[in-house]
Amino acid sequence: MRFTFMATLGSGMVSYPKQVNTAINETGKTHVHQFVGSSFLLMPMKFGSRKLQFGRTLVTKNVEGTAMAEIEEEKPKFKWVEIGRHITEVQKQAISKLSPKMTKRCKALMRQLICFSPDKTSLSELLAAWARLMRPSRADWLAVLKELKIMDHPLYLKVAELALVEESFEANIRDYTKIIHAYGKQSQLKDAEKTLLAMKSRGFIPDQVTLTALVHMYSKAGDLKLAEETFEELKLLGQPLDKRSYGSMIMAYIRAGMPIQGENLLREMDGQEIYAGTEVYKALLRSYSMTGDTEGAQRVFNAIQFAGIPPDEKMCALLINAYAVSGQSDNARIAFENMRRAGLEPNDKCISLMLFAYEKENKLQRALDFLMELERDGLMIGKEASETLAAWFRKLGVVKEVDLVLREHAHAVKEAKG
Repeated sequence: MRFTFMATLGSGMVSYPKQVNTAINETGKTHVHQFVGSSFLLMPMKFGSRKLQFGRTLVTKNVEGTAMAEIEEEKPKFKWVEIGRHITEVQKQAISKLSPKMTKRCKALMRQLICFSPDKTSLSELLAAWARLMRPSRADWLAVLKELKIMDHPLYLKVAELALVEESFEANIRDYTKIIHAYGKQSQLKDAEKTLLAMKSRGFIPDQVTLTALVHMYSKAGDLKLAEETFEELKLLGQPLDKRSYGSMIMAYIRAGMPIQGENLLREMDGQEIYAGTEVYKALLRSYSMTGDTEGAQRVFNAIQFAGIPPDEKMCALLINAYAVSGQSDNARIAFENMRRAGLEPNDKCISLMLFAYEKENKLQRALDFLMELERDGLMIGKEASETLAAWFRKLGVVKEVDLVLREHAHAVKEAKG
């Protein structure tokens, strides 16, 4: 339908009717004609094509002012730092080593991060501006984080944490867990717990991986109560626990001076055919050894072998030490000889511990017989064993023997180097 537009002139004024002229062209696309500004103009506006085509535009001062104000409001407040000749040589080197596979948008952010100064802007504003202007994908975020981690950049964790709130990062529960674990490794408990709270507030429920990271963190920090509470929460998930979660809890008991509770968990693991790592067995053995608990040390030493872990010289030394501390030099000697029969050559630490065991019971003659047997078998004492024997002789007031021991040690070291 076509409406007729009329303009009536009178007293130098132009009045315009409010009707709009609508026409259908030969392609079936609609044109709308309207009056703009103070001129009687028909402006064709095509709807149906991808872009709007404007013939001529007249804007009044008020409209122009409003539009400019809106544009000004849309401009980001953040300004990119200009990377020029003023940057340091270290920064230049870091920029030159950026991976050539990185996209231009990622390199742009990396240059800003490498030259970042908190005096000029905030890290959150920098990342928000990059996200707004560059429209990165999750892959871009991960590429930046990977590069920062490779560089061991001090801003790595902060960037990772701030990325969590950016929509384009598409954060998931594993992203939060990685940050929690990283903070835990650095003993930054408050930062880790803050990340945990943020994770929960965004609807992510801690799963087995997250809770295991928390047990490890509290264990390392020596917070037995929180480690136990988190471990129980982990069990309530109803999923089989792995050796990492068990191992972290055992270490928490060891650090708290409660090796028996740790050993109980070790038995619980055995019942499920889950075996702890060598470092956990060794830590438990050391705990018993340092206090001279020979029964506990022997139980763990046996458990090590049942787990299919061949004892090494350090483990044997811990068992010998347990007997030495408790004043059982004969049993310490048995452990020493069993080690040799197993094909392990005693190191200087083991020899020194045997001398300590004999000194504790004031068995000088047994110690000298022991050293003569070693000499016949071609084993020479090293620095630590020599110092142990020398200190013992000084206590006895036997100065000449001390000098002899020291000279023999010096000669042995010289021959070894020669």
